[in-house]
Amino acid sequence: MAANDGGEGPGMVQSQATSVDDWLDGLAAAERPIFEQLRAACRQELANWEERMQWGMPGYGPSGRDNAVSFNAQKRHIAFYAGPTTVERFRERLAGIDCGKGCVRYRNTDRIDFAVLRAMLRDIHTRGGTMCRS
Repeated sequence: MAANDGGEGPGMVQSQATSVDDWLDGLAAAERPIFEQLRAACRQELANWEERMQWGMPGYGPSGRDNAVSFNAQKRHIAFYAGPTTVERFRERLAGIDCGKGCVRYRNTDRIDFAVLRAMLRDIHTRGGTMCRS
């Protein structure tokens, strides 16, 4: 998985893009479709939330609050930051996927189950969102 410019730390990639459109434009052509799918899912399931660049990656959150959901192109995976509560609640449905405390790491884009991802987004939205870094 290629990454956007401006990486910080080993394996952590942060973009200097100021908009999600600019961030998408910075991706390799082969990577762009999966991130457009992620973006579409976020826009549909997180209705009325703001889309913005925060912490060097695309994210979504209620107006005036930090992002509750973010995603990013890392060097070897797609990172989907959903927060620890959501990752724990969906752990069974994420079996076989590399999960951290609040992050889901997709090393193979074929493993992204958009039905599960959308359910996670709806869960976050229903709970009003919590800061994805929590």
